[in-house]
Amino acid sequence: MLDLSYIIPDMTNIERQHKAINPYSGQSEMLTAEEYKLYIMIKQAEFDEDYKTMQKGLTKFSKMNAKAYMTLLD
Repeated sequence: MLDLSYIIPDMTNIERQHKAINPYSGQSEMLTAEEYKLYIMIKQAEFDEDYKTMQKGLTKFSKMNAKAYMTLLD
């Protein structure tokens, strides 16, 4: 069998450096930089009562990291 592991990066080794905490439950998740930026945008849209932007962000976040979505935003 041909080993192509040197070409394809390991998708399970994603750098999750940012800790986000659900302000209502106190549960936390580690997020990538992109996920954390989106999480902050969602929480800001919620604060600003911009529900259209918030919903778009929620939809994208749920596809990026379903486990963190259930812990932080559901």
